[in-house]
Amino acid sequence: QVQLVESGGGLVQAGSSLRLSCAASGRTFNNYVMGWFRQAPGKGREFVAAVRWSDSRTYYTDSVKGRFIISRDNNKNTVYLQMNSLKPEDTAVYYCAARDRSSSSLSYDFWGHGTQVTVSS
Repeated sequence: QVQLVESGGGLVQAGSSLRLSCAASGRTFNNYVMGWFRQAPGKGREFVAAVRWSDSRTYYTDSVKGRFIISRDNNKNTVYLQMNSLKPEDTAVYYCAARDRSSSSLSYDFWGHGTQVTVSS
């Protein structure tokens, strides 16, 4: 079955960088969009970035454009989120997710359990 396992979170200072990894297994993902979401304490889940597996087209929320880079490695079945110039407001649990491109909605079908990112000032 499909599994998404995040790693790479941690505690860092503002202005530093982290790279999150999402190891995907259970099927091929050529027809999927892989996304990163985050949820800060007491707040709703927020879309961060996504990459279309087939051609690496990317999407970003405005608050991370120019700072974060999403990518995927076909050979490793892994999605990355390179986070640069981190800000305290980036503090959240970050979740990896996947959705079928053929879906008529933007709902994501599979989710990881999250990895904590904490950015101190």
